[in-house]
Amino acid sequence: MVNENPFKSILKTLERPDGGEFGKYYSLPALNDPRIDKLPYSIRILLESAIRNCDEFQVKSKDVEKIIDWENTSPKQVEIPFKPARVLLQDFTGVPAVVDLACMRDAMNSLGGDSNKINPLVPVDLVIDHSVQVDVARSENAVQANMELEFQRNKERFAFLKWGSNAFHNMLVVPPGSGIVHQVNLEYLGRVVFNTNGILYPDSVVGTDSHTTMIDGLGVAGWGVGGIEAEAAMLGQPMSMVLPGVVGFKLSGKLRDGVTATDLVLTVTQMLRKHGVVGKFVEFYGEGMGELSLADRATIANMSPEYGATMGFFPVDHVTLHYLKLTGRSDDTVSMIESYLRANKMFVDYSEPQIERVYSSNLELNLEDVEPCVSGPKRPHDRVPLKEMKADWHSCLDSKVGFKGFSIPKESQGKVAEFSFHGTPAQLRHGDVVIAAITSCTNTSNPSVMLGAALVAQKACELGLEVKPWVKTSLAPGSGVVTKYLEKSGLQKYLNQLGFHIVGYGCTTCIGNSGDIDEAVASAITENDLVAAAVLSGNRNFEGRVHPLTRANYLASPPLVVAYALAGTYLSHRWAMLQVDIDFETEPIGVGKDGKEVFFRDIWPSNEEVAKVVQSNVLPDMFKATYEAITKGNPMWNHLSVPSGTLYSWDPTSTYIHEPPYFKSMTMSPPGPHGVKDAYCLLNFGDSITTDHISPAGSIHKDSPAARYLMEHGVDRRDFNSYGSRRGNDEVMARGTFANIRIVNKLLGGEVGPKTVHIPSGEKLSVFDVSMRYKSEGHDTIILAGAEYGSGSSRDWAAKGPMLLGVKAVIAKSFERIHRSNLVGMGIIPLCFKPGEDTETLGLTGHERYSIELPSSVSEIRPGQDITVVTDNGKSFTCTLRFDTEVELAYFDHGGILQYVIRNLISAKQ
Repeated sequence: MVNENPFKSILKTLERPDGGEFGKYYSLPALNDPRIDKLPYSIRILLESAIRNCDEFQVKSKDVEKIIDWENTSPKQVEIPFKPARVLLQDFTGVPAVVDLACMRDAMNSLGGDSNKINPLVPVDLVIDHSVQVDVARSENAVQANMELEFQRNKERFAFLKWGSNAFHNMLVVPPGSGIVHQVNLEYLGRVVFNTNGILYPDSVVGTDSHTTMIDGLGVAGWGVGGIEAEAAMLGQPMSMVLPGVVGFKLSGKLRDGVTATDLVLTVTQMLRKHGVVGKFVEFYGEGMGELSLADRATIANMSPEYGATMGFFPVDHVTLHYLKLTGRSDDTVSMIESYLRANKMFVDYSEPQIERVYSSNLELNLEDVEPCVSGPKRPHDRVPLKEMKADWHSCLDSKVGFKGFSIPKESQGKVAEFSFHGTPAQLRHGDVVIAAITSCTNTSNPSVMLGAALVAQKACELGLEVKPWVKTSLAPGSGVVTKYLEKSGLQKYLNQLGFHIVGYGCTTCIGNSGDIDEAVASAITENDLVAAAVLSGNRNFEGRVHPLTRANYLASPPLVVAYALAGTYLSHRWAMLQVDIDFETEPIGVGKDGKEVFFRDIWPSNEEVAKVVQSNVLPDMFKATYEAITKGNPMWNHLSVPSGTLYSWDPTSTYIHEPPYFKSMTMSPPGPHGVKDAYCLLNFGDSITTDHISPAGSIHKDSPAARYLMEHGVDRRDFNSYGSRRGNDEVMARGTFANIRIVNKLLGGEVGPKTVHIPSGEKLSVFDVSMRYKSEGHDTIILAGAEYGSGSSRDWAAKGPMLLGVKAVIAKSFERIHRSNLVGMGIIPLCFKPGEDTETLGLTGHERYSIELPSSVSEIRPGQDITVVTDNGKSFTCTLRFDTEVELAYFDHGGILQYVIRNLISAKQ
């Protein structure tokens, strides 16, 4: 039941400078509470939302008090509800979200409810950006060729999304070829301040992609959630969250010449990962803020998932307002934003005295201390200073297999693989770069590094350097604006000359859409067991993600990507030098057309050079022209025919869009809590199992259960497409769960790969086949894991997949925030070992059978209570039950969050 807002008395009018009115707003200063002045800006956004949405039903006055008293309540892990202003989707995660909404409409119908209640109640923006692959590269025709292939592969799912844009109200779908979702969000979709029906309030957003945090650079509170959480938010449910601690990160000084924003973010990522910020907000402040462009801030905010924070937040200041004008927001809109945020104590003016805010903990970085660097070869927070790269690479070759090792014997490290590349003799060695990609939402929003890369290309071309033809080079801008300023500057031609032609507008290499590498190169790598390398300007380099054949993957700034692509031009003269095995300070990068050695410093532009090019070539009209046309689509999109009607007509033969089984046999009565009885261990993991290991991603291997399913349904291997493109089919995705080729399962005794052991028989089979055998035998299964289980992208399939495989519980040392929440949302029990305990200390092999007793009534379960786990060989140990809030217990009682929403919508009064 909705009651009148008890804070109605603080509803004030915001006047225009000319005497008119912008609208009304809930005034934080009108509360007359001195504690608010000390609150971090990010917490003030949560506070305003709670006040505005307070109805003493979904959001209560006591929730508002918890937030105001943040300094005392946040250490206690208290629960608060949060209603975001909007939801952001991309197509990989958006397709299953729309599939679920369509399926929920059917469930509402079958239970006698009104299917039209399943409809977004807040604005939902979906940008189709994750489907393009780099099939064609180093070609003037690459964009058109890749888009044609994209539509051939994805016509069915694109048509489904186009249907959804018509069937559901309040949903905007941005067609393929428009850009990367997070850059489109930054440049166009981000409101900063909403004005809805005359009520002003801060923009806030949750998205089904973990890098939704990029919008934090614009002063908009946003972070990634699972698709199931996003769907609930769309349907008007408040998000239950633990009131987070906030790490204050003070910036001072100025970046040195030659240091890029990418170097800065890799440094910040390492610092914050070391500090420990999982589940927390990070808020940046200090005099160094004035030295960072909005794009620099967005670069840091983008990589929040890599350092583990919920948000990396930059409050709105004059730099933000300048960016809003640059990107085509009207003067009236910018005036409204500034007036509202100043009136509500949410604007930072560094020219005025600053009231000292309270933070949970503090960090500080002098920007002058940042140096050029890369991160890798397997994790984004493993930063390597550029000057130490050569030594670090040799250490990685020597070290045993792990996050920093490949265990290559000394006598094999100098191996040379001879092969023929289109008739030309060629060679590959350990560490040779075979993929060099300027890609990803992280850096393609930043003109300074994009134009910096173009200047590197210009200098290299003028000196006569070339990139070897077997290096797969590509450039995938985040929006059409990038193309406009690269062309206006006259620098795109130099990128083309080195093979960095534009291949498409979307998320490519960083998500695994790197396409095939040349067959001759692939054969040389596999036949000689080489550790081939990729260098990309992305945010993710987990094993098996970029390409199955690149075991070493380094994150680097766009200019460094170009430099590493060039570094092989000297190989024929100096056999000992490998492409990532180079000291840029002392070793030449190649030989110029005049026969002289060319060094890194000869092609690296100064910050002044870059700033000058940015100033004269990045213009507001470029943004206006790009986004005026963004929803008009392209001929291929516009010619898609879609069915009408508000209920979707499922095609049982479709291998792209399939009706999921979540609501089969669903009744109006919640099933109640379930324990686990004599379950087998499906998988036994160590630390740092990411959602890339769990969730289906990248290419579909020809020998996998998913491939077998597709072939059984008449799909040729050449039409397999990727797991990401088939996220709307639960049959494919269940078969792809835990199918990562680099996964390490202790049950296999050291063997790497996507298999496990059927314990009763001792047979070694694919994870899917073993799980189906257990289900057919009537056995529950659990998963054992180490620390940071589920770190990485906030992909709902990392929770949906295990649920479909029959997993009932995961017992881990610790969980990543989003993944734990998603497990709960799919009805899987998350348990944590007690501190100091794990499978090793408890002597668990994974061959035991496990029983977990839970009370039969949810009212008898408490968030965070102790639970006893008993094995069939007499072992017993205590775990912490990681249902963190009362709402999560309600979801568990209903069998999942979507079932909870359906039953509540049907039960609600009309």
